[in-house]
Amino acid sequence: MRCEDGHYYVVKFQNNPQGVRILANEMLAAKLAQTLGLPVSQPEVVEVSDWLVQHTPEMYMQQGRERSPCASGFQFGSRFPCDPLTTPIYDFLPDAQLDAIVNRDCFCGMLVFDKWTCNCDSRQSVFHRPEGDSARYVATMVDQGYCFNACEWSFPDAPLRGLYSRQAVYNTVRGLESFEPYLERLENLADDFLEDAASSIPPEWYRGGTDELRALLGELAKRRTMVAEMIIACRELASRPFPNWRSNGRSDA
Repeated sequence: MRCEDGHYYVVKFQNNPQGVRILANEMLAAKLAQTLGLPVSQPEVVEVSDWLVQHTPEMYMQQGRERSPCASGFQFGSRFPCDPLTTPIYDFLPDAQLDAIVNRDCFCGMLVFDKWTCNCDSRQSVFHRPEGDSARYVATMVDQGYCFNACEWSFPDAPLRGLYSRQAVYNTVRGLESFEPYLERLENLADDFLEDAASSIPPEWYRGGTDELRALLGELAKRRTMVAEMIIACRELASRPFPNWRSNGRSDA
C-alpha cells in the first residue's frame, strides 16, 4: 500500500489468520532491532479507513473458502526499502552472490537478535541494489512476526531457530567476536528501553493484555546476557553453520 507519506508499505491487518498479536510482535521487534543498529524495515502504524476497505475489492482475507474484508483501523506497516515500481527487490540470492551484500555482517547481528527474541521462524531477508550500483546488494531484514514464539509470548529456545537458510553468510564467523558489536549493545541496553519500545504498540494489538506484555518485557530483559551461550550452542549443530569458528573468546570453551 502507498501511504500519505509517499512510501510503500507491506501492511498486516488485525484480522490476519496468524492472530492480532503478530502486529504487536512486528512493531516491538522492529523497534528493538533498530536500537541494535540492524537493517530492518521501518515500522509504522498505518490507519486504514472503512471507506478504503469498502471501495477496494482486493482488500480481503481468504481462509479456505471463506472471504472477509480486511479490518479497518490501526494496522502494521513495514516500509519497502526501495521504490517497488522502479527498483527490483529479491527474496533470494544464490550463494555465489552473497559476497556482494554490502551489509553482510548484519546477518550475525540478526542472529543475536533472533536468539534473544526467540524467533521461531527462519530468518527472512530481502535484497535490492543501491541506486547507481549494479554490482552490489543491500539486505533488509523483514518479517519479525514469529519472534516471542508468535502469539504465545514464550521462549522455547532451540539451536536451529533464527538461522538464515543460506548459511554461507556465516562463513566469516571466527568466534563470538564476530557477533560484535551486537552482543555488547544488547547487554548494555538502557533499562527503560523495552518500555519505550512497547509504548509504540496500539493496545488493540494485544487486546489490552498489559500484564502479559509486562511479563514479556521482563523476560526479554533477563535474556540479554544469555545470547552468547545460545550462539555457542548453534556451533554444535550437525549442519555446522559456523565452519570457520576458531577462537575461544568470551565464555567460549
